[in-house]
Amino acid sequence: MKKKLKFLVVVGTRPNFIKIAPLFEEFKNYKNIKPVLLHTGQHYDFEMSQVFFQDLKIPKPDYNLEVGSGSHAYQTAETMKRLEPVLLKEKPNLVIVVGDVNSTLAGALTAAKLHIPVGHIEAGVRCYDMSIPEEINRVLTDHISDFLFCPTKTAVKNLKKEGITKGVYFTGDIMYDAFLKNIKIAQKKSKILQKLKLEPKTYLLLTLHRPFNVDNLDNLKKIIEAVQESGEKVVFPVHPRTKKQLKKLKICKLKNLKIIDPVGYMDMLFLEKNAKKILTDSGGVQKEAYWLKVPCISLRERTEWMETLRSGWNILVGRDKNKIQKAIKSFNPRKRQYKYFGNGKSAKRIVKILINKL
Repeated sequence: MKKKLKFLVVVGTRPNFIKIAPLFEEFKNYKNIKPVLLHTGQHYDFEMSQVFFQDLKIPKPDYNLEVGSGSHAYQTAETMKRLEPVLLKEKPNLVIVVGDVNSTLAGALTAAKLHIPVGHIEAGVRCYDMSIPEEINRVLTDHISDFLFCPTKTAVKNLKKEGITKGVYFTGDIMYDAFLKNIKIAQKKSKILQKLKLEPKTYLLLTLHRPFNVDNLDNLKKIIEAVQESGEKVVFPVHPRTKKQLKKLKICKLKNLKIIDPVGYMDMLFLEKNAKKILTDSGGVQKEAYWLKVPCISLRERTEWMETLRSGWNILVGRDKNKIQKAIKSFNPRKRQYKYFGNGKSAKRIVKILINKL
């Protein structure tokens, strides 16, 4: 009889939800695996959380810590405080964390302190800018993880530079698994274009959530002015934090800017697919733009997804108005793409490795 294994999976934000969907689908193929899903509640409103569970058919969380918003220290500490009793009660064989958010680091730290093995999905990703909170989370999580599942070969090399070679596996990007499955569903089911009265390839798509763009009103103003002055129609699903900042700038309506509430995963994929170009500070959206062959203009100075730059489908413009407007006007990549992110079967690889090693 195969050994029974209990995996406790920690999630907290919408990128996490996307990444665990293929994993939970794969768990169904193994009778000896008991998954326990814990939602920290880092993203807690409907548009940022519940709609993703619905879209991706993720099981209802076994636990919701309801941590909510707050400073990085508050979210990390409060998650650890509330997570510890759950781990002591559940006694999992492994704690799985994904990505690079505060919930990721908090889950890994709490498990490591209790001597529970940690598996990190999306390990080894680096932008080499420690002013970005996610970079701190990535580095620390990797250095206390037992299983490091890397989305790209670059990520494997990054870990090797830091002296981490044990427990490192190149599995491909689990987000690509989710993308391949759900883009087909989105194309059949999404009605977002009709709802917003949009025609394909007639608009730019803008997303902003990073503190260096959103919390700095001067930077936010520069970006909004750049896209407004481009004269292009711009669809802008607004993150809750960004919404507050736009109010401070007294920007609620602009002629060519269509400001909408956050959308679910299927609608977001469909908006991305049909955009002329995408302007974003999101790592996940950069990858989705690459897979959809939509030119991506990154409103950042650095990116953790160097592969998208290397291929010529992504360009870094920061908050420079001239660079943003120039890219909107003339950035039109047509280069060949490479399979940097695997073949869409990373969840299978991850679960097989865990079954064989635990």
